[in-house]
Amino acid sequence: MTTADPMLEPEAPRPSRSLRRNTAIMASGTAVSRLLGFVRNALLVAVIGLNTGPAGAFDIAHRIPTVVYSILLSGVLNAVLVPQIVRALARRDGKRTVDRIITLGTAMLLGLTILLMIGAALLVFLFTQDWTPELRSLAIAFSLWSMPQVFFYGMYALLGQVLNAKERFGPYMWAPVANNVVSIVGLLAFLLAFGRYDAGADWGPGKIAFLSGFATLGIAAQAIVLIWPLARLGYRWRFRWSGPPGELAGVRKVAGWALVAVLVEQAAVAWCTRIASAAGPASDMSDSVASNAAYTNALLIYLVPHSLVTVSIVTALFTGMSRFAADSDMVGLRGEISRGLRTIAVFSIFSTVALIALAPVLVRAIVPSATAGEAESVSYVVMAMAIGLVPLGAMVLIKAAYFAVEDGRSLFLIHIPMAIALVGIALAGQRWFEPRWWVVGIGLGMAASNTIAMALRLGGLRRRLQGLDGRRVLRTHLLCALAALPTLAIGWWLVHLAPDVDAPGLRAVAIAAVLCLAIGAAMLAVYGTGLWLLRVREWRGAILPFIQRLRPRVR
Repeated sequence: MTTADPMLEPEAPRPSRSLRRNTAIMASGTAVSRLLGFVRNALLVAVIGLNTGPAGAFDIAHRIPTVVYSILLSGVLNAVLVPQIVRALARRDGKRTVDRIITLGTAMLLGLTILLMIGAALLVFLFTQDWTPELRSLAIAFSLWSMPQVFFYGMYALLGQVLNAKERFGPYMWAPVANNVVSIVGLLAFLLAFGRYDAGADWGPGKIAFLSGFATLGIAAQAIVLIWPLARLGYRWRFRWSGPPGELAGVRKVAGWALVAVLVEQAAVAWCTRIASAAGPASDMSDSVASNAAYTNALLIYLVPHSLVTVSIVTALFTGMSRFAADSDMVGLRGEISRGLRTIAVFSIFSTVALIALAPVLVRAIVPSATAGEAESVSYVVMAMAIGLVPLGAMVLIKAAYFAVEDGRSLFLIHIPMAIALVGIALAGQRWFEPRWWVVGIGLGMAASNTIAMALRLGGLRRRLQGLDGRRVLRTHLLCALAALPTLAIGWWLVHLAPDVDAPGLRAVAIAAVLCLAIGAAMLAVYGTGLWLLRVREWRGAILPFIQRLRPRVR
């Protein structure tokens, strides 16, 4: 990083009101969605187990649409939609461009979904390793019901990015609540109809269709609910297949490089999924050995703080960064990046130490239907992944900045060493350690990959923008890390003093939930006090509005 550029904005004591408001709206939607997601996930484990064959088959079948969605969202839609829609809406004829993007996107999504359904068997084969023909057939049956999710995921992203470009962030972040509600209803109905998971039970067409069908219906609801807020904004989509020559040239340029980059990334993820899927068969499906379903559960927990805060901040800043880039205002763009990096650091560093310390009780509380061995296997993976949470937040913001300046080629080149680090560490873990540590190795590989991406993306963007306010950004990170050290120590000590939560039953789950809240609150108090004493402006700016609201009541 570099020292602060004298042309940058003066240091602000707090984030702007609009950033706080937009972040709060999005974070609240994400929080409700994640809470319902934990309920859905607990019901799913009750229905299908965790480190079991059917759980692995269901996880693979529903991971494939998620991977395709990641390719579409990270590789194409996020790369082009907000910057292009911001530019289009600044023109009188901009609606035509937006209509055309959605029309072409809808057609491609429909074609892609059909192709994926035809190739479901091949995809399941690519994502699994050392599976029996029966288990692979079950995964294929699940996947035929899950593949239509690709179309609805894509429509959710298309419509949501139009809302984001118009700075209507709430509906996009609240829409997944509809998905979780539908899924929870489906899982409760499944439990009433078929009961809890039974290792000896057969999985016939009716059970497969019921379970995967409701999951797909939830994704459809997530996309459909966005139609109403768009209509309220006055946007009415019309099919448009053609336009002036060169109208979508910017879309093709950025999306092409970004697509290739995320394909490299997802190829590495697919390889790691194969390693995770092999851990169960290699250990005869021991419940203490993390398999691919345990990996998915760990990822769900790991991404909660990232999606609550970092994604909300990046989404709120992305529209502004795109405007600065469109106006060639590099000073404003640097200021937005600096503000985002410093704000994200405050929350991601605390999230890292909180996940590491609380993992054993957190997993028990969030996945109450898991056995003690399953919960322990997931907690180790969460700890490994948490190491990469800070670089994850920084690299996602910098990635958005690359998209804003329409530089997809640099992202592609950076994804190559990222993928090598992830796969290399995962393969090393598989080769040199017992199966119970294979998925932990994948978590460590993710952390290393995130760190490499952060360093390379920051370096490239710093050269492009002639500085990134590095001194201020580095100072904030160091002060937050200093406050985090006693926070981690106290959290770790309190967890190990706490009562045992490995026993089966709701009582242990309730104790785990109370411990998470109490110890988490104590850790936050220690961390917040440290940041206040160290005069971290971003923390003071975040909490001062709440203090000011409380003062009249105190008087």
